[in-house]
Amino acid sequence: MIGKTRHPATATADPPRGVLHTRLDAGAFEHARLAPSPLLAGCVEHYWCVRWDLRGRPPQLQETLPHPNVHLVIERGDARVWGVHDGRYRRVLEGRETVFGVKFSAGGFRPFLRSPVATLANRSRPAREVFGAGIDMIVPAIPTCADIAAMAALVEPWLLANAPLPDPLAAQARALVAQAASDRELLRAEQLAERAGLGLRALQRLFRDYVGASPKWVIARYRLHEAIAQLQAGRELAWSELALALGYYDQAHFIRDFRRLVGCAPADYARRESTR
Repeated sequence: MIGKTRHPATATADPPRGVLHTRLDAGAFEHARLAPSPLLAGCVEHYWCVRWDLRGRPPQLQETLPHPNVHLVIERGDARVWGVHDGRYRRVLEGRETVFGVKFSAGGFRPFLRSPVATLANRSRPAREVFGAGIDMIVPAIPTCADIAAMAALVEPWLLANAPLPDPLAAQARALVAQAASDRELLRAEQLAERAGLGLRALQRLFRDYVGASPKWVIARYRLHEAIAQLQAGRELAWSELALALGYYDQAHFIRDFRRLVGCAPADYARRESTR
């Protein structure tokens, strides 16, 4: 049954990281996020909604470098579960659309899936295969909602009804990913394994099972997010110093990885963002 949540979601104010184009061209855009009920805080990071109206305007490209999270995405009359995407995600925005998503916390989707999260890497599955056909009742109502709070009010009771029992390994994985995200001194998987009191292979197994990406990938992705945030802020950076701070042995390797994932060299990206 579709109903309203007893625990209204609250707004989240932190700016999103990993969005490569921070200022799109003319058109109507909305990007909103809401925190979940405290009862879901162990498995859901936040809800999100993107709306745009480009009718009569040219399509626009948006690109992101995804986080190590699984998402439930509802759009175009369908609901799908998307695993961790290890490359650059590209989406052409055109026409008028509403997309609503649930961003599960790192490690938080494993108890729902009941199998290694790595099996979802770079792919998606119909949500009904994971949650049952009840999710299909919610899908048609999402585009009619006035705002993200109304969307969350539809989805949250259903998530609460399907919430799994607490999983200590999921909590451990979530805490370790949080360390990788926040500690700029953390540059190698061996460091994270030592902090966790685990061997490197045990840490890698935990991440494959619960996160869906390797600890090395997670650390590298968050360090790259940090570099992009600094460039978007317009800071003058010495590429050699930045490369070393992000754990690279030399500037050339950093620029190579940046170009491969972002699509251009750091200096070109900085110029592009400053002129948009």
